[in-house]
Amino acid sequence: MIFFTSGLRRAVTISVAAVAMSVATVSEAIAQTLNGAGASFPRPLYERYFAEYRRETGVTVNYNSVGSGAGIRQFIGETVDFAGSDAPPKPSEINQMTRGVIMVPTAGGAVALAYNLPGVTNLRIPREVLPQIFSGAITNWRQVDPSLPDMTIRPVVRADGSGTTFIFTSHLSAVSDAFERAIGANKAPNWPSNFLKGPKNDGVAATIRQTRGAIGYVQDTYARQNNIPTAWLENRAGRFVEPSLAEANTALEGVRFNSDFTTANADDPNDGYPIVGVTWLLVYRRYQDAQTAEAVKNMVEWILTRGQSINGQLEYTRIPAGVAQRAMQAVNSNVASTQ
Repeated sequence: MIFFTSGLRRAVTISVAAVAMSVATVSEAIAQTLNGAGASFPRPLYERYFAEYRRETGVTVNYNSVGSGAGIRQFIGETVDFAGSDAPPKPSEINQMTRGVIMVPTAGGAVALAYNLPGVTNLRIPREVLPQIFSGAITNWRQVDPSLPDMTIRPVVRADGSGTTFIFTSHLSAVSDAFERAIGANKAPNWPSNFLKGPKNDGVAATIRQTRGAIGYVQDTYARQNNIPTAWLENRAGRFVEPSLAEANTALEGVRFNSDFTTANADDPNDGYPIVGVTWLLVYRRYQDAQTAEAVKNMVEWILTRGQSINGQLEYTRIPAGVAQRAMQAVNSNVASTQ
């Protein structure tokens, strides 16, 4: 009888230890997968980031490029571990982020104007003309340049709430008071009803390829990957420039980062390619478990160090080293778990 009781105690002890070990193993396994959603502007870059990160660390990072607006909504709903956005969340959105938020800048890039005009390979658009095209005031390509085809302009815009749209409309609003009054800077503006719409950057690119007379805005990498020609735009300095990495770097050289890592003066750069923006990861200040908090910190550090070497390969600009260092310090100092 005594032997039976002693054996039972040992069995119970072993079982409890096994359960504890099992729970620890499950927690560790969960921390090896992170899930995010948001901006499609950096999707080509993030795909490379997370493929390389998995090869180097064994950690899987899933990223669903649903657009900045949807990413922010999922972040508010706490259904992801992080989000991606090309536009800073509004104060009303930040107020709904009950676990706090830190914005981590990861890259910059050009928003290209891709077009479909058969026989035209060197389209140049004057500074004052682009806002008129996307407010519906100019409707025929001959109004842009008499040498262009007599063809209706078919503007293509985003169907979803988009940080790329925010970057684009912020620039047009900075250039044109009329555009700011009619459309304004917004992730999901009220475009003229006859504009074509596509989901995400790749949807806009596909619609442009399929539509004669089309012109639309996409992150430059999407135009290059789809072999769609892009327009040269007149910048603030009066130069017509292409959406190249070199011109994007020139534009972003003078951009100032605020203490919260938003940008202060990117809407209309003094020189370089005129339509550029920064993209951010949104991470929580408080995670429900220590493993996920640590995994997010490690991911951010990798992106802002080793990952930055990938940016230029895909036509994205790097984050200035000093800004990257400050962002890593902010994450390491403020991201924690509620356990």
